[in-house]
Amino acid sequence: MKYLVTLNGNEYEVEVGADSVTLTAERIGAAKAAPAPAPVSRPAPTAAPAPAPAPVPAPAPAAVSAPAAPVPGSGTTVAAPMPGNILKVMVKPGDAVKSGQILLLLEAMKMENEIYSPCDGTVSSVLVSVGGTVNSNDPMVVIG
Repeated sequence: MKYLVTLNGNEYEVEVGADSVTLTAERIGAAKAAPAPAPVSRPAPTAAPAPAPAPVPAPAPAAVSAPAAPVPGSGTTVAAPMPGNILKVMVKPGDAVKSGQILLLLEAMKMENEIYSPCDGTVSSVLVSVGGTVNSNDPMVVIG
């Protein structure tokens, strides 16, 4: 079959074969014909193509916990991983905590982030309160 195609203001005659795709293009009304692209051969379809696999949803991001930065002589400091508001504090000084236990809820970008204890120990101090705000790397809890 032959088609008339306009590309960038130039008209081309394109011929496509039935058994294979053979593209020949000639610029109409030009002194010199445009170079014809190499023929592209495709095998005849034998069966319907397999359906594309369903997209796999990305795994939910792991709860954000602050990196433990030791403070000389005072234990492990849990710092804010991002700026946000303190929604809930679940520990108080003197509480024993286990590694992975939720210490507080931090709201950032309209998402509640659970902040976990990086180690076992006893809470030495809680440096934030409900309704307060923190910036990235601000200390929130010290575990001794």
